[in-house]
Amino acid sequence: MSSTFTGHGYVPRTVDSQLAEFVAALPAVAIQGPKGVGKTRTASQLAASTFELDDPAVLQVVEADPTRLTTSPAPVLIDEWQRWPVSWDIVRRAVDKNSSPGRFLLAGSASPQTPPTHSGAGRIVDLRMRPATLAERGIVPSVSVAALLAGGRPAISGATTVGLEEYVEQIIGSGLPAVLGRTDAARRALLDAYLDRIVDRDFPEAGLQVRNPAGLRRWLAAYAAATATTATFETIRDAATEGQSTKPARTTTTPYRDTLERIWVSDPVPGWSPTRSHINRLTNAPKHHLADPALAVAILGLDADRLLAGKSAGPAIPRDGTFLGALLESLVALNIRVYAQAADAKVGHLRTKSGDREIDFIVQARSGEVVALEVKLATTVNDHDVRHLKWLADQLGPDLVDAAILTTGRDAYRRASDNIAVIPVALLGP
Repeated sequence: MSSTFTGHGYVPRTVDSQLAEFVAALPAVAIQGPKGVGKTRTASQLAASTFELDDPAVLQVVEADPTRLTTSPAPVLIDEWQRWPVSWDIVRRAVDKNSSPGRFLLAGSASPQTPPTHSGAGRIVDLRMRPATLAERGIVPSVSVAALLAGGRPAISGATTVGLEEYVEQIIGSGLPAVLGRTDAARRALLDAYLDRIVDRDFPEAGLQVRNPAGLRRWLAAYAAATATTATFETIRDAATEGQSTKPARTTTTPYRDTLERIWVSDPVPGWSPTRSHINRLTNAPKHHLADPALAVAILGLDADRLLAGKSAGPAIPRDGTFLGALLESLVALNIRVYAQAADAKVGHLRTKSGDREIDFIVQARSGEVVALEVKLATTVNDHDVRHLKWLADQLGPDLVDAAILTTGRDAYRRASDNIAVIPVALLGP
């Protein structure tokens, strides 16, 4: 399956329209996300001036004459701003003096080791950017998340030729633009280098000196194995040290989790808290996901054949279903959050403390309307598969404006018996 990122021109991203809207109305926008997702390329489409602070020569010039950031033609793009956190405060003070829209774009791939003196609240607006979705990779959708959120149970239609093997290809192929469309060998080399950089450079640059790189790699493998679960961090720690008589202290492993989030590589889906209903006994524990499911595959040394055979690797983490099912859910998590952000909505997951009710994704609009989505590693849907969605409909009433099962099947349609949508993963778009 070819990728739209294999050419040399700029490939439009879902975040483009939101970024353009922000730049037209706001003085400063900070694009946040892991390395390699395309932040600089996307911001450059709007920037009139660019300062790449990860270039030592550029950083030296800016440190010597900081006024360049505030006097150059706008919008001014300050790339990898966290390399010189002073730049954040310079932008904040400049906005205090002149809040005209479209002055600054900041792109960052980590929270800095030395944070700015001020959060920037009210001056600098954050915008999250993630790896490429299926729609951005050239797979044409037929069902819109925004339309589902709008209510009215819109007509659902469309068909796709994308099947299970193609979904596996998309999972292992990555949504990082530099990796997309590469040969298997080149992809593995790029992802291995990406992971090496996380351990050897990104963690220290984010302020955590790694005294035991092998221990960190084992913890990363356990975290990858916990994809799409709510496993406790004690469970992840124990899985990473299975067979060892002594376990690292919580003070050792907690910084691993915190740093992974600071460099945007960990992208957990939070537990959903309803705002207009009283569903009791819900867990707030997040579901674990890496920013790109291909990273989990690379960490665990998996390939398409092993995934299609139903095999997993690495530390044992309790889960329901196969690891491939977890990776498909992680691919959907990436897509859903990009599409929901474009629709000004948030994404969570629902799980009761007893575990008797679970819904993979709750997409909630700012105004409170909810769309519930379940992911199923199968081509067909039966009444048993929709039982949790029906239960939620009873709990939320009209606030649940739509519900769907996302499958690996061919056709998109609505079930006649309950009006629940059945949508192939490939056909869901912004």
